[in-house]
Amino acid sequence: MPPAARAPGPPPHSPHAPHAPHFPHSSQPPHSAHPRRTPRALLTPLPPLLLLLTATLLTTAPPALARSDGWSLTPLGGGRPAFYAEGAPGTVLRDTVAVTNRGRAPVTVRLRGTGVSATLARAALTVPARTRAEVPFTVTVPRGAAPGDRTGAIVARDPHGRTASVPVRLRVGGPALPALTVEHLAVHADRITYELVNRGTTVLVPRLAVRADGVFGRLLDRAPRTLPVRLPPGARRTLSEPWPGRPVLGGARVRLTVTAAGGAYATASTSAGYVPWGAVAGAAAVATAGTAVLLRRRHRARRARPGAAEPAGAAGAVS
Repeated sequence: MPPAARAPGPPPHSPHAPHAPHFPHSSQPPHSAHPRRTPRALLTPLPPLLLLLTATLLTTAPPALARSDGWSLTPLGGGRPAFYAEGAPGTVLRDTVAVTNRGRAPVTVRLRGTGVSATLARAALTVPARTRAEVPFTVTVPRGAAPGDRTGAIVARDPHGRTASVPVRLRVGGPALPALTVEHLAVHADRITYELVNRGTTVLVPRLAVRADGVFGRLLDRAPRTLPVRLPPGARRTLSEPWPGRPVLGGARVRLTVTAAGGAYATASTSAGYVPWGAVAGAAAVATAGTAVLLRRRHRARRARPGAAEPAGAAGAVS
């Protein structure tokens, strides 16, 4: 009788056998090494973390998202272009990133998160040739975080300085409140400077309209236009608006109106007086020179007056 077939499993001495690291806040048993189903949520509240290095033939590997000279970094499963997460403040979310080595030699990479509070199960690992390594990670939504969108990335770097990254799009749950302010408005020689502050809970792309009125009417009237800036919640950005044709006499009242999607609206205004200091200095110089000439003429006239008044015949009189 032929021997009974055994269930497939990892090689007995494989260096990439599944390994479940210890996490102090874990309350569930580790995941099994059996193939996992595609998660129903992209990032779900945290169960225990697990590092799984799986030797996989590259014929079944998903297409690379971020590739660097033979190795690539991708979200695990589904062909996603990025990690998408949503949770309330204080929530811990999890997902898995895959490092795929398509080369003929092992590659060592270091992993880190940027822009969001990401914690990876491994900060560095060596991936054998033609192998995929799967590294779970968590994203923690800070307690007290304002609702809105956040952007970050999972980044991998090899010893040669080559990098690959996958974006992380995090949305903090809560009421959406678009709000902004215009601050520190000032008028300079050829420009207007101001500061935009996102006081709400959503990312804003502002639109700006500029108006200036002088003594004799409208000086500036610029229709609303979209600014090339993106303001996350709490962001502050200093901007300037060119004004090359600013008047040289009189004054002006400048008003900025800023709007954004969702009903965000803010205005600011300031008054500016203009003194043509160059013309004033020139006029003062001319007046000073004219005064000096006049004084010299008067002085010469006074010196010439006694000789002209001398009595006729006084010189050469004979007694």
